[in-house]
Formats: sequence, C-alpha cells, structure tokens
Amino acid sequence: MVDYKTNWLGGETLTAADYTPTAMARGMREAHYPLQALLYSVALHRFLRWRQPGYDPDTHLGGVLYLFLRGMCGPQTPVVDAMPCGVFSWSPPAALVTDLSDLLDRGAP
Repeated sequence: MVDYKTNWLGGETLTAADYTPTAMARGMREAHYPLQALLYSVALHRFLRWRQPGYDPDTHLGGVLYLFLRGMCGPQTPVVDAMPCGVFSWSPPAALVTDLSDLLDRGAP
C-alpha cells in the first residue's frame, strides 16, 4: 500500500535532508499516520480476505510506504539507512492488523 504526502518537514528552506528516516518518523507520529496506516491495512485485509483465494495475512499483506514528495528529488535523492530520503516504510505485524479488524467487527467489551 502506498500513500503520497506533501508535508513540509523542513525549516525555512527545504532539502532532502529534512526527509531522513528519523525526521519522517517524527512527522508520521505528529500527523497520526501510523493509525491511518493500520486502518488502511485493515481495509486491505478485509478486501483480500473476500477476494483472494487462499488468503493468508502473513503471506499476502505487505507493508506500507509513505512517499513524502517534497523529500524525493529524483535519481540523486540521498539514501539514509538504505532508504531514499522521502520514503518511509513500515510493515505492521499481520496479527496486529487482523486483531484490529476483529476488534472493529465486534466492538470493545
């Protein structure tokens, strides 16, 4: 799953260095994007459960990518910790996704 973001994570001037994994993780938390990613993952889980023969969340659920467009500057985009600046990835555990889906189905006790 991929989501595109245009968040301004820098100061007065903006560079790719404003979109390192650490800076994006901070921006993700501040904007509550991990919750958004989990809800998107639940929706995908429910779709695949319905449409994918032999669906197995551990096999078929991939991670999420948040592409911060302001931090991506083409082929010369710097790479930090094996990820290009502006690309945030996260793989929520399949059990977390399925448990949240079940909780949303039945509601809290």
